[in-house]
Order: sequence, then structure tokens, then C-alpha cells
Amino acid sequence: MCTRPPASVSGRAPTGYRLRSKTCRAGPGCQADSPTMAETAGGEGRWTSNARVDIKRGTPGRGQAVRKLESVCRRFVGNSESTHQAICIGNSRCMLSLRSVESMCPAFVRSWLLTAGAWCLMIWPGAAWPLSLLAQQQEYPLPPEAVRQPGTPVGVIQGPFPLASQIYPGTQRDYWVYVPAQYDAQKPACVMIVQDGLNRAEGWKLPEVMDNLIHTGEMPVTIGVFVNPGVVPPATEHAQPRFNRSFEYDSLGDRYARFLLEELLPAVSKDYNLSTNPNDRALAGASSGAICAFNAAWERPDAFRRVLSTIGTYVGLRGGNQLPMLVRQTEPKPLRIFLQDGSNDLNIYAGDWWVANQDMYSALKWAGYDVQHAWGTGGHDGKHAAAIMPQALRWLWRDWPAEIPTPDPQKSARRIDVLIGGQTWREVSSGHEIIEGLASNAAGEVFFCDAKAGRLYQVTLDGKTRLVGDQVGRLTDLDFGPQDQLLAIRDGNTIVSVDAGGAVRPLLQGGHFASLVALPNGLLAIDDAKSEAVAVDYDGTQRLSSSLPTGVADLVLTPDHAFVHLVAPGRQMTWHARLRPDSLQLEFVQDFGFLHMPYGSGRSGASDVAMDDQGHAYVASAVGVQVLDQLGRVNITLLGPSRAPVVSIAFGGPQRDHLFATDGGRVFARQLKARGVRSCDPPTQPPRPRL
Repeated sequence: MCTRPPASVSGRAPTGYRLRSKTCRAGPGCQADSPTMAETAGGEGRWTSNARVDIKRGTPGRGQAVRKLESVCRRFVGNSESTHQAICIGNSRCMLSLRSVESMCPAFVRSWLLTAGAWCLMIWPGAAWPLSLLAQQQEYPLPPEAVRQPGTPVGVIQGPFPLASQIYPGTQRDYWVYVPAQYDAQKPACVMIVQDGLNRAEGWKLPEVMDNLIHTGEMPVTIGVFVNPGVVPPATEHAQPRFNRSFEYDSLGDRYARFLLEELLPAVSKDYNLSTNPNDRALAGASSGAICAFNAAWERPDAFRRVLSTIGTYVGLRGGNQLPMLVRQTEPKPLRIFLQDGSNDLNIYAGDWWVANQDMYSALKWAGYDVQHAWGTGGHDGKHAAAIMPQALRWLWRDWPAEIPTPDPQKSARRIDVLIGGQTWREVSSGHEIIEGLASNAAGEVFFCDAKAGRLYQVTLDGKTRLVGDQVGRLTDLDFGPQDQLLAIRDGNTIVSVDAGGAVRPLLQGGHFASLVALPNGLLAIDDAKSEAVAVDYDGTQRLSSSLPTGVADLVLTPDHAFVHLVAPGRQMTWHARLRPDSLQLEFVQDFGFLHMPYGSGRSGASDVAMDDQGHAYVASAVGVQVLDQLGRVNITLLGPSRAPVVSIAFGGPQRDHLFATDGGRVFARQLKARGVRSCDPPTQPPRPRL
């Protein structure tokens, strides 16, 4: 932060420096170019405008500072504007010609003083301000581990090897493979994938660092894969190719992770024995390559667990600015992350890299991740990264081969605290073809139908799956009524009741029904052909209908039965409507909940919704189960039980504290610190929400 000091600012020169007064005649090659310089020079020991700074010989960083400042000064010589400000460094002359002090401040501090690496003088008419930056902090000298050490076995770098891609069609790229001297083809080796190829790896002195750390046992035997971004050559001469770097690196989503897993690693594995354990894999990159590395691990923690990010582009180029928010709002993943950045990193139209990296660190720390950082004052380059590379790799690979654990959810102060440490999804039923709906009875047993096979199943309280009825037809949405009767939509056009033996009895025919919800005094069914909510008594009598937006897939009541949440797979927002309890009419329908969507998609995939006794809505979606507070804000997204979208959910178990979910072919369950409620149960009053 640059602020103008009072005119009376004064102080003494730092050790090794002294101030000249009256004139600049003390040093050869330095002269007063204007009366202003000589007349306004201050007295000995005071920082004043147009004072001369002499850097004594032998002062640490003297030559470095002089050379840097001389090069900057030469850029200003010859400017014809006012010359009332000047600095003499050593034998050089610097004429700073800026029209106003206010406009001078940010440019002077950020582009000059912070890169100078020395004690400098910030000048105002009548006063001046010393700023301290140590030269050795700015230079970031390479550590000993970045230099080949005597007796250290030296690995080899092979390549470049060309690699085509179907995931990025038409692209051409090269990759190189670093093979440590200790590699044994009989043993799976760890692997570290570096984005931006050999140039990035060599800029970091990575081969030398890996040689030394592998030799000393501070990191495991690791094969390095240094891969370039793709380029699509033009079909004609004298045309520019398509440079795919930003698209591949800055984009979110799982595309690049799939490229690594389906194309790059299989190609490398043809010649080298690479471990497939995610704990043995690391991703690294700088700038856009850094966000690329993090995002690939974020999307596929089942494949990658360690991330080295330097000067990461967590800004708004292609949505990367959303990552800190997603880190906070997503169930924690088993990742270890090292971040590096400097206060002079880029600040452009897409965002401020320095601020974005700190935001990323804050989010990771808040969410309980194993994260470390190295902050500096460097710019958008690899100097600082090269200096801390041994430190970063030691930290990333410390305690290997111990597994990197999933962060403890209790380490973050979540407003909706439903996660239980160590509790994840477990499979309770499999081998089915198409499961489209889940529902639980009063005892907490969960029922579902394999719609393609026409079989109705029950998951008992002891976790066993029992066949209830065969040839029941295609039951797509299920719910239980107040008398514990199972209600369902059959073949999309009939609402039916199913008894304990699996016998089916029609209640209402002739509609085009998408979903239903049972209430104490009737049920509501969504007729998606008419975009209506049809109110039906339990004897099959149809009441009045309520108009709805198109595309509603499911609905659920709030615990007090005052409102209804409605979801649709083809949009980002949920709807909210007020319920008239006597007539079961819906009114005042409006957009309400804001859902996350898969990257690059305009569809949330919201297909089902459940409710807990606190008034939190649980939405089954393409990115997992999104938990909304009473105001419609996603507080946390539970990871799905598989990589497929979550199709349907229901609370079950004796305490109704287990969330059941299906991906369409299997049924899973996990325990939560939450208690589900059914819309057919008597209403209860949830707590007042935090606004």
C-alpha cells in the first residue's frame, strides 16, 4: 500500500549508506542538473527531497543495487519534463521526471523500488521516504540442492517424444521423461508431471534437485514427465496455429485430468513402470500450469494427491477465480498443496495474482487441507520457485509412503455442519440396471425400483437388499404416505399404490407425471406435459392444479409445510413456492436456490431433493449432493459416491441420519450429522435462519 507521508518525515540512513547535502559534487560523474537539486538538498542525516544517496563500497548488495538502479535510471534520462526530482546512486545519475507525486507513487514503488533490491529513496517535494528491501531477498539465489553435488547419481532426460490427443483433437505436443539413476523397472516408481515441458523443469533446476533429494532419501524414486501444452497447426502457410495452452490449463473441469490419465500416462507407461497409487503421483506447474495442476488433482483425487503450484493463475481467465469458493463449499478431498507467489505478481484485467493466491491459501487453510506456502516479493517468473524447489519437494513428499489423509471436516467452522470424520459412502446394493427413485418408510427402510427390470427392492435396517416385488413395471419416483403406504409413478402416466407384497393398485391415470410428494392430506404430482402440480387425494380424487415453470423434476416440503422446494436438471436455479395447506395449491413461485454446475455446462443435473429437520435442502445433482440453507445458499457439496451424477437421494435408517443415494446402477449410504424429515410426517418448526 503506497501512501503519502507527511512533509516532516525524517530519519537516518541505514547501515552502509549516508546522505549528501547541499550539492552532488562529492562524487565523480554526479552533478546538479538544475538549481532545484542543489538548493533543496537537506542537511546531514535527514531524508529530504533530492538528497544524494551514496552506497559505500563493501556494503552487502551494493554492486547489485547500483546496477539495477542504473538500468532503471537510464530509462528516464532524456525526458524533457520537470527535473525537480533526482537520485544519484554511486557514479550514476537518475533524472525522475513525473508530472505529479500522486501518479508517481504506485509506479515508483511497484515497478522500481520493489525490484531494486536495495535501500532506496522515495521523494516528495520537501520530504522523502526510505523503503527497505534486501537485495538477497529479491535475487532468490539457487540453493545447493539445485547444483549437481559430488557423488550424487545423475538421472537422464529422454525425449522429446510426440503425443497426439483425442481429448484435445488435432493437437501436437512433446513430452520429456526424467529417469533417476535409482530407477528399477521391477518396482513401480512415483511420478511427477510438470506442465509446460522441459523448459519449465530446467528453469526450476528440477532435474538437479530431484537427483539430490532422491539420493539423500528426501523424496522417493520419482520419474518426471515434463509435458508441453498442445498446439494445432494451421492448414495453410502464413497462418497462426491454435495455441491450446490457456484452454487446456486455465479451464476447470476434468478434461485435462482425463488427458493425463487416458493419454499421457499410458504412453509413458509403455516404457516405464509407473505407480498407479494416487499417493505416489504429484502434479506441478507455474502460472496457468499451476492452476492446471491443482485443478487436475481437485477433479481426480483418486488419481493425484500432491500439488506444487507456483505463481498460480487463480484469476478470472476461464473461471479459476471460482476455485477458492469451491474449496470452501466442497467436501474436503485427500490433497496436499504447496503454493508460491510474490507480491509483484501480475495485476491485470483478469485479476490480481498475489491476492488470488492468498485467497486460495486462505480457503485451503479454512477447509482443513494440508497446505504450505512460500510468499515473496518476486514477479511473474520462476526465480523464487527455483530457490524454494528443494523445500517444496521435501514438504510435498514428507512422510512418504504414508497415505495423504482426507482433511478432518471438524477443522473448519461450517455453518451447516453435517460431515462426520471418517464417514464416507459405502455401497449397500449393486447389480441393477436403472434405478430412478429412492424412498424410505416410517421405520427408515429404503425402497427402490430397478425400472428396466421392473423389480422393487427394499434395503432393510441390517443393510441387506430384499426383493419385494417382481414385474411391478417401471416405477420411476417413489414416496411413502402417512399410512406408510408406498406410492409411485408407473410408466410415467399412472400414480399407483404398492402393498407390502408388491401388488400394484392404480390411483390416478392419464397424466404425464415426472415426480410426486406425499403430504398428510394428499399428494402433489408434477405433470411435466402441462407444467402443473396436480393435487390428488389418497382415494385417487383429483383436486385443482397449480401452474409451474417447465422442467420440474422433483419437489419436497419444508419441515413446517409452509413452502416447497422444486428442482430441475436443465437449469442452475431451484424454485421456491408457498403451499396453501388445505387446498395443496402452490403460489408465489420464484427462483431461489443457486446451484453449482459442471464446468462448461448450463445444466445442474438437479434431479431429486430431500429435506432435514433444520430446513436444509439436499439436492442430488451432477456435481454431488448440494446442501442449501433455508435461504437457498449452497453451504457444502457432498461428493458423490461415484463419478456418475447422483440420480436420487433419501434419508433412511432408524434415526433417519443416513443419506442414501443412487448413481443409477448402485445404491450407497453414509451417516451424517443430520436428521431427515418426510413430507408426509406432521409439520415441525425449523430454527430461524441466519440471514
